[in-house]
Amino acid sequence: MSIAEVPIKEVLISQEEIARRVKKLSQQITSDYQGKELILVCILKGAAIFWADLSRQIGLPLVSEFVAISSYGDKTSSSGVVKLDFDLTQSIEGKDVLIIEDIIDTGHTIAYLKENFLTRRPASLKVCALLDKPSRREVEVVIDYVGFRIPDEFVVGYGLDFGQRYRNLPYIAALLTK
Repeated sequence: MSIAEVPIKEVLISQEEIARRVKKLSQQITSDYQGKELILVCILKGAAIFWADLSRQIGLPLVSEFVAISSYGDKTSSSGVVKLDFDLTQSIEGKDVLIIEDIIDTGHTIAYLKENFLTRRPASLKVCALLDKPSRREVEVVIDYVGFRIPDEFVVGYGLDFGQRYRNLPYIAALLTK
């Protein structure tokens, strides 16, 4: 898909920049979790591409789990109402858990998920987000591993969508909104 076919304002993060940052994050995670039983929890659908690239580069045996959680629908801003659509299939009790998220803006979704997971008594619980949009934060959350901090733009590409479209773009772009 060429840039001309996508209603974008500008490319914010190139495919090459993403690849370099994912490699650095995977190296840090590999170092931090040496000797531990790590479970990566991918938040579907947006984090799937990030999770796939990141997990292949983490130099540890690990288990992957998936959750589907929603707060956007087909809008460009969060509704603030978080809904768990698909839950873990195994226990995380006593395990080191790393949540893989595409973007954190208001903080509602990740705060909800962390609170939910903490009731399940993991050994540790951390968050790795490809994108952080701190200017939109309504709920304070700790992001342990951050790919990029971005301005207050609605972004698509590399797993992020608008109305389920543009996830397949290999870069992160600001969507042209009217």
